Amino acid sequence: MELEVIRYTNKIASEAHIQVMRKIKPGMKEYQAEAIFLQYCYYVGGCRHVSYTCICGSGENGAILHYGHAAAPNDKTIYDGDMCLFDMGCSYCGYTSDISCSFPANGKFTDDQKAIYNAVLKANRGVIAAMAPGVSWVDMHILSNRLLLQELTTFGLLRGNVDDMLMANLGAVFQPHGIGHFMGLDVHDVGGYLPGQPQRPLQAGLNKLRTSRFLEAGMVITVEPGCYFIDALLEAAKQNQKHNQFFVNEVLMRFKNFGGVRIEDNVVVTETGAEVLTKVPRNIEEIEAVIKAGNAKMDDVCACDAD
Repeated sequence: MELEVIRYTNKIASEAHIQVMRKIKPGMKEYQAEAIFLQYCYYVGGCRHVSYTCICGSGENGAILHYGHAAAPNDKTIYDGDMCLFDMGCSYCGYTSDISCSFPANGKFTDDQKAIYNAVLKANRGVIAAMAPGVSWVDMHILSNRLLLQELTTFGLLRGNVDDMLMANLGAVFQPHGIGHFMGLDVHDVGGYLPGQPQRPLQAGLNKLRTSRFLEAGMVITVEPGCYFIDALLEAAKQNQKHNQFFVNEVLMRFKNFGGVRIEDNVVVTETGAEVLTKVPRNIEEIEAVIKAGNAKMDDVCACDAD
C-alpha cells in the first residue's frame, strides 16, 4: 500500500514536470516554472504539499545543488540557451517523490549540452541496470562516477585513464554529492546508517553518501547522478596536480556558467532488480519533442487571442 502511494506521487510529479517542459520559454522567471509545477500537483493531483522547496535552477544556478531556498528564491530570468535543472517533487498522504529533469530552455540541445546530458543519462541508466538485492550502494556510486568520467573523456573534456581518475577522486569534482538517498515518508528518509550496517566512507565524494548499505528488496531510493561546473571546485582542482593533469582546459573553459545536469529517478528495489517509478521523457529526442509540441500549442493559443 505504501508503494502504491509513492507510485501516485511519482505519477503526479512526473506529469507536473512534463507540464513545465511544455510551457517553458526563455524570458520566464524560474519561479514561474515552479508555479506551473505547484499548480498541477495541487489542482490535478490533490497534492497540497511539496516534498521540499522546489529547486528551479537555470544557467549558472544549475550548479547550486540546493538552490531555491529563501536566500536564492528561484528568481532569475531564464535566458535563451540556458540549461534548466528542475528538482521538484510532491507529497501525498505524507509520502514523497523527488524528481530532477534537465533540459534547455529553448527546447533544443546544443552539442555541448547533449554531451553532458548524455553522460549523466548513461550513469543514471547504468546504475539502475546494476541494482539488485545484495548490491553495495557504495559500488553504485563508484559505477556512476566511472560511467560519467568515461563519457567526459570520450567527449574530450577529460584525458587519461579513467581508473587513475577514480583513484584521484576526480568524480567528486563534477559530482560532489551521493548517487541517491532513501525516500518514503521523508524525502531524505531515515535508515542510512544503522548499527550493524556499513558506516559512512571517509573518501572524498563517498563521504557524501546518505547510505552505504547493501540493497534489499522493497527499498525505495533515488538514483540521481549529476555533472556540475562549480567554479570553486574547478579552481581548486586546477591547483591540484592530481586533478589538473586530466583536464582539457580549452574544452573545460566552454562550460563556465554552464550550470549543471542532474537526472533523478525514484526507484524501488525488487527481488530481481529495480523498478523505476518516475515517468518523464529522458532521451534528448523525447525531451525536444515535448517542448516543441508545447511551444506549438502555446503559439496556437496566442494566435487565437490576437484574433
